[in-house]
Amino acid sequence: METADVIVIGSGQGGIPLAADFANEGRKVVLFERDALGGSCINYGCTPSKAFLAAAHTAGRANQGKKLGIHTEVEVDFPAVMERVREIRSSFNQGIRQRLESAGVKVICAEASFVGERTVKGGDVTLQAPLVIINTGTSSLIPDIPGLAGTPYLTNRNFFDLNTLPARLLVIGGGYIGLELGQGLARLGSQTHLIVRGDRVLGQEEADVSEVLAEALKQDGIGLHFGVNVNHVAHENNVFKLTLSSGEQLQGEALLVVIGRKPNTGALNAANSGIELDDKGFVKIDDQFHTTCSGVYAIGDAAKQPAFTHVSWEDYRRLKAILCGENRTRSDRVLGYAVYTEPQVGRVGMTLEQAQKQGINACAVTLPMSQIARAIEWGHDLGFYRMVIDSDTDKILGATLVGYETAELVHVFLSLIEAGATWQLLERSVHIHPTYGEALPSLARLLLGDNMPGCPNM
Repeated sequence: METADVIVIGSGQGGIPLAADFANEGRKVVLFERDALGGSCINYGCTPSKAFLAAAHTAGRANQGKKLGIHTEVEVDFPAVMERVREIRSSFNQGIRQRLESAGVKVICAEASFVGERTVKGGDVTLQAPLVIINTGTSSLIPDIPGLAGTPYLTNRNFFDLNTLPARLLVIGGGYIGLELGQGLARLGSQTHLIVRGDRVLGQEEADVSEVLAEALKQDGIGLHFGVNVNHVAHENNVFKLTLSSGEQLQGEALLVVIGRKPNTGALNAANSGIELDDKGFVKIDDQFHTTCSGVYAIGDAAKQPAFTHVSWEDYRRLKAILCGENRTRSDRVLGYAVYTEPQVGRVGMTLEQAQKQGINACAVTLPMSQIARAIEWGHDLGFYRMVIDSDTDKILGATLVGYETAELVHVFLSLIEAGATWQLLERSVHIHPTYGEALPSLARLLLGDNMPGCPNM
């Protein structure tokens, strides 16, 4: 059995920089990866999906130009779209490989499992180290629907291998992956239907966020089916046929299954190292990423951290600081995230409901996009800006932005909340006219009015 200073299991966006940093410091680092380097983000998550959406939203905006008096005929070269996506993915993947090689990290392309305390076996290699980091991520959760197994259904894992645009697409799931990829294929020309078990898309968001996105999806010609389950899947002659609990039947050349994620911990044999998992298979960690085994840490979504690349990367920074003696914790930064539909959803901090459930005397103000000059001028008037504040301290607690490129704009709030700023700071700011950002001080100025619902008189 060999020894190392550090073992990293999984090459996600937290594991890669940790391995490279430790190796650059002169430590012997071994990284196990059972699949392509880069984890889900590089290979079947952020990188390929946003490259794909660049094409899809370009086509969508061109088709919607008629409301501006612009009439176009869009011709989609789908094989070229997907080839570009895969080229970008390959380029990023090669960059990761070069980074690890340059740092001197030994990469073992095999599935890793614990065979003893802090002892890991992968392929024909068995290693022991005083420090082990689990960064194995998550994968698609597949429902037990009669007839589904054995059919060539899609997940986000194999979606980007498509070469032919399906004439009809069926999507099971109403979360952000289903919405992004479903709207994307619809904008490129697929007749698309979304099957949602609940009563709205993006069920974890505020109800009016769901309403705006449902309207946007309808404008793209997407069929929405709420409050139904899929009772049966059939696949014959390259066509899927879904039988819904409502009795309705839907047909399509492609089926995308995106109902959720599950942790990639099944093969770890974590108990062999005294590492406890929760009832869903996520690694149990404390506030500083310790597992129940001394010297073993877990980061990213395998440890039930929010499933975003920037969280995994921040987990790397937090854990590195902790191992260097700093007092960091797993949730010591303001969390923001985005959904890359069109319109986009930018979220940071707490919603009004979340704040009130924590006993905070909070209120919110909302400004519709239809009242923002730039949005009217550019024809992007679907959506709204919302800010949540603590009525006792005037501090900004959160924001929900639904509109054009709000994934960029939400960073204004992220920084303000991180700094502990009050709404008065935003209200005093002079933003450029005419921009989408100009509306943020306008949003704060709503608090200057009298009798705001749920807010104190200012």
